[in-house]
Amino acid sequence: MIFSVNSTLSSLRAHATKLAVSANNIANWETEGFKKSRALLQEGPGGSVEVQIDRVDTPGPIIQDMSDDEYVAKEMSNVDLGEEIPQTMLIQRGYEANLTMVRVSDEMLGSLLDILA
Repeated sequence: MIFSVNSTLSSLRAHATKLAVSANNIANWETEGFKKSRALLQEGPGGSVEVQIDRVDTPGPIIQDMSDDEYVAKEMSNVDLGEEIPQTMLIQRGYEANLTMVRVSDEMLGSLLDILA
């Protein structure tokens, strides 16, 4: 029982980290030259969940900006909101599923203690 709770808690932490990475990407989607990051969840030792954060170095769109009466090419962020917003929804659902597991474990332990008492 404790093993499953520890696994679920590590998954909650991993989802929180993944959401923070996505939030940082969204916050910087209009920042010139910003490169997005990706958080990948993977199985760790003992059934835990670990997060691997990688920077995505694909180039962003190039725009022409007027500066001192001449056009200057600027590379914008490579963040795609059409990709980031659905990712945050998936992360939210994963977080909610793990919270449900914690609640169920709590109820099961409570029922077990009631039976033993």
